[in-house]
Amino acid sequence: MKIYLAGPDVFRPDALEWAEQARELCRRYGFDPLTPMDPPATENPSEIFQANITLIRKAQIVVANLEAFRGSEPDSGTCFELGYAGGLGKKLFGYVSSGETVVDRVRRIEGPESPLSSTGHPIDRHGHQIEDFQLTHNLMLAMSVQIVIGGLEDCLKAIRPRSVS
Repeated sequence: MKIYLAGPDVFRPDALEWAEQARELCRRYGFDPLTPMDPPATENPSEIFQANITLIRKAQIVVANLEAFRGSEPDSGTCFELGYAGGLGKKLFGYVSSGETVVDRVRRIEGPESPLSSTGHPIDRHGHQIEDFQLTHNLMLAMSVQIVIGGLEDCLKAIRPRSVS
């Protein structure tokens, strides 16, 4: 079963080593890994986009690193990949190291003194309401993606029993 690994890991300083370790881990659990690092190296954004879209189409499952990236939310490219894959009917899984809620994460990053709006909802430093459903991510991710607390291996372990049936 082909599995596409989405996430901001491609931006890590050790991205090539990470990709190889992630591929080995996927194979250990019986998956055929596809990563954004697999297409031929190019600096052309259009070619990168098309190569990743092709890989997502080939996969039966998309697994995403949903850790906060450059702020309190997951990487925007990763969110696009999940949405695209969901639209194609792929199985969606994600992993995050902590089960903290969106409100708790925003407060941790922005400071615990986040005020409440006049309606009693938590708001961020810009005055925007923070979604407070006690979910780890925005409801559009949390309701469409099976989110596992842990790392890639924990996520693969969670998928494995489902993919056997």
